[in-house]
Amino acid sequence: MSSEDPFGGLFGDPDELRRRMAEFAEQMQGAQRVAWADNAIKLAVDMTVAGLERLNLQGSVEQQAQDLRRAMGTLFPEAVTLVREAREGFGT
Repeated sequence: MSSEDPFGGLFGDPDELRRRMAEFAEQMQGAQRVAWADNAIKLAVDMTVAGLERLNLQGSVEQQAQDLRRAMGTLFPEAVTLVREAREGFGT
């Protein structure tokens, strides 16, 4: 048993094991970034929906649709900005 491999070759080549563990760690970090992005998008959508639910729509169907589009055009970018700022505040 060498000082380089404290397990006496039980797990194969130590350099190969290190390489595979590093690859696995990179994959996990990538998966965490994707999960964060998915959660951030969901939060922005949820915030937009909550804002839209508070609207008091009146008028014709066309006027209501126009009011919804205008509100979405304001609310969603604002929600995305809030999520981005929160993320930056967490240092990620």
